[in-house]
Amino acid sequence: MKTNNHEVIFAIVNAGFAEEVMEVAREQGVRGGTVLNAHGVTREDAAAFFGINLHPEKEILMMVVEKEIRDKVLNAIYKEMGMAKAAQGIAFSLPVSDVAGLVQMEENKK
Repeated sequence: MKTNNHEVIFAIVNAGFAEEVMEVAREQGVRGGTVLNAHGVTREDAAAFFGINLHPEKEILMMVVEKEIRDKVLNAIYKEMGMAKAAQGIAFSLPVSDVAGLVQMEENKK
């Protein structure tokens, strides 16, 4: 089903922090997400330049959200889990052109 009302937020954090990110996101209205285990790679000189420690084990939390809450979710994640915090997180969103399942749930609420 075509929809332009959703975006997917990706939050990449050090391993062990995905549940905390999900809690922050839930407080902003996100219903759920999917966690992927990942391994980060970077050059050591780049890490030193940005003043971060290397933690290669990462978790990626993917959340499909309504566009109207995207900004407050991203801001909350940045505030609570950003690069200056232990999670050393980054978050970004991408547009979603089609959604199956979520739209049905929303239509059933009406």
